Amino acid sequence: MRVVVKCLAGLVLLISLAIPAMAQLDARSKAYYEDWLRTANRAENVIDASRASNIALEQLRSELTAFRQTFQTKRGENGERIQTLQGQVDALGAAPGEGEEEPEDIAQLRAALTQQLNQLKVPRIVAEEAYSRADGLINEIDKIVRERLTKRLFERGTSPLNPEHWPGALRDLVHASRAVGNETLSQLRNDTTSERISGDLVGILGLLLIGLLLILRGRHWAHRAGDYLRRYGARGSGVWTFVVSLLQVLLPLIGVIFLCAAVDVSGILGVRGSILLGSVPAWAFIMLSFHWLGEQLYANQIENDLLPVQEGNHAETRFLIDMMAVILVAQDLFATIEQIQNIPDKSSAVYAFPLITCAALILLRLHRIGAKQRQAQTDEDGEEGAIAAGANRVIAVVRRVIYLLGFAGPVLAALGYLNAAEAVMYPSMVTLAMLAGLFVLQSFLADLYGFVSRKGAAARDSLFTALIGFALALLALPLLALIWGARVADLTELWSNFLEGFQVGDTRISPTAFITFVAVFAIGYGLTRLVQGSLRNTLLPKTRIDVGGQNAIASGMGYVGIFLAALVAISMAGLDLSSLAIVAGALSVGIGFGLQTIVSNFVSGIILLVERPVSKGDWIEVGGLMGYVRDISVRSTRIETFDRTDVIVPNSDLITGTVTNYTRGNTVGRVIVPVGVGYGTDPRKVEAILTEVAKAHPMVLMNPPPSVVFQGFGADSLDFEIRAILRDVNWVLSVKSDMNYDIARRFDEAGIEIPFAQRDIWIRNPEALASGINDAASETADTARPSAPAAPDPARKQRPDTPDLDDLSSGDDGNGTEDGDADR
Repeated sequence: MRVVVKCLAGLVLLISLAIPAMAQLDARSKAYYEDWLRTANRAENVIDASRASNIALEQLRSELTAFRQTFQTKRGENGERIQTLQGQVDALGAAPGEGEEEPEDIAQLRAALTQQLNQLKVPRIVAEEAYSRADGLINEIDKIVRERLTKRLFERGTSPLNPEHWPGALRDLVHASRAVGNETLSQLRNDTTSERISGDLVGILGLLLIGLLLILRGRHWAHRAGDYLRRYGARGSGVWTFVVSLLQVLLPLIGVIFLCAAVDVSGILGVRGSILLGSVPAWAFIMLSFHWLGEQLYANQIENDLLPVQEGNHAETRFLIDMMAVILVAQDLFATIEQIQNIPDKSSAVYAFPLITCAALILLRLHRIGAKQRQAQTDEDGEEGAIAAGANRVIAVVRRVIYLLGFAGPVLAALGYLNAAEAVMYPSMVTLAMLAGLFVLQSFLADLYGFVSRKGAAARDSLFTALIGFALALLALPLLALIWGARVADLTELWSNFLEGFQVGDTRISPTAFITFVAVFAIGYGLTRLVQGSLRNTLLPKTRIDVGGQNAIASGMGYVGIFLAALVAISMAGLDLSSLAIVAGALSVGIGFGLQTIVSNFVSGIILLVERPVSKGDWIEVGGLMGYVRDISVRSTRIETFDRTDVIVPNSDLITGTVTNYTRGNTVGRVIVPVGVGYGTDPRKVEAILTEVAKAHPMVLMNPPPSVVFQGFGADSLDFEIRAILRDVNWVLSVKSDMNYDIARRFDEAGIEIPFAQRDIWIRNPEALASGINDAASETADTARPSAPAAPDPARKQRPDTPDLDDLSSGDDGNGTEDGDADR
């Protein structure tokens, strides 16, 4: 009782010390929760009104996402502490019912533990409710934004083919150009701009000089850098060539950035000009990257089913790729002008239609060139080329879909669906370029792997290259989603749901838990193999355990280690093992119906490893099959027969069937050599010779000594047997052969005959045989006469009462009596 009182006093002291800290924490949490409530109420009002812009909704969504992330973290806090307190409460037993009482100290302890448990559970419950509310608000905002984007995509405007809109579009474009020019002239006439240029003249000139040098001499410097890098090896592998090509893009792009920086520092542009200037680096990147893509495709002859690389159309295809970049830049230029000048939708449709039409013509021409290339490959190889197999067929389908959508662009634009036309046209072009760029990147990584592994060009057909292609395809999926109109918020939401995992009963399976499980299991598996190797190679050979026992111990250690590694991995991953009871029940049903043979073999394998009736290296006979046991696994046993073939025998056959083990425990075994001699031979002389032959062989043991058995009187010979015990029964065939050679030599020296089977034929009616022969001769003479009216019958003729020669030779006496009866 005193101990309980001391514990209660210590617990009360601990709670009293923790109250101030908990109060501060509650104050901070309360302020944060009040902020959350204000944000949630504001979000609900915005959603109900549905008048906010998409930008405002995205901003509100980001705030809600931050709150949701915090609440998601709070949901899992204090889990171990709650579990500990719950265990303490359960240890006190069930609470007393109505009318029952429990000791005062136990009641106080239960109340204190329950209070702590509730204090820890309340924040989790509040966080769970707030998380659900935030998640619901985010889903509602996503739904509103998607509905607006869908409505805008299928919104129909004026047709650009209407000539009435063309003059107005021209006037708007001229007005926008003049506005940018007037702003620039105004800035140049401003005294502030002149002073700014004068003050920063050195810096401006430096930026201009560096930019011009990088643009004009960047490609030459890139080649010089490549020559320097080739000194470090990898010449001819294509690695440094790829690096040089990247430098040819990077250096001019940096030059453009320096030029834009010089213009921006000078301040000669107005607001509209500055906005356009900010897009120039991106436009330069598009132009340079598309030009680089064309060079890489045709310099390395990278076969793909997206952008054709036919030999006679290199120049044309590269020009078309460059024109794709020009169209993308022009489209972005017009879109920027529309934003800064507020150009009407009618004029925008007029500007966009020629670009969409040109893009469709480019895609059409690329498709025609690719069709010619594939037809040429089909005529040459008799098949659809290298891209026709496996995952590359998916690329072929993507290409056809992209071209089909590209062709639909001008039709949609002509009907007034300009947003839909742009949504299918420009993403199609960018998708083609990006997928082709993945082919180029995969080729470079294959060359890099060939350089590092010293495999050279053979690395392009290796498994590493295929895995790299698969990884690049997975990484390209988010980019493709963004190209085709997906929002960044949608991708982050998918990633958040992916990291959160999914619920299975009371267990949540997430990528983190899966990675933890794989890592811990891999470590456990590696340690198990390490222990197995140490036992098999270091420890067990120093013991007196036989080879079969050593193999059984090592195998059993492997199974136990893998089982323990799986249990530890499941526990470390946070998976609830109790939830596996459902899976185990379902698995037992499957075992009872469809897996009983596998389970039987598995259990039999465990019995073989534990009882070891058969060990590795034993000479056994099972089911008429004889050979050496080479390996015993969980499901089956591998037996090597004497003709060097491997036979896989289910373990259940070794347990339920009859097995003869010739070398179980030791290799001592008996050999039996049968010998037959002719009648009239002295049996004692034969016995003496056979005894000497048996004792003379080095593999025959003298304890017990070999023996000669006179088996009996055979049909053709006197039958003897040598019975001897061998040191190693595995040599039984060699011993038999050696003894037979020695017996033949000794019998020949002693003049003893080794008989062979003989049969005597007695004919009861020899006169019938002579008459039959004469009749056959006369018939043969008749058939040989020239005046014979018909061709001779190939069948042999005989009288019914004349016996056939074949019948006589086969032992039949002509009256249905076989030779055995005639002998008797």
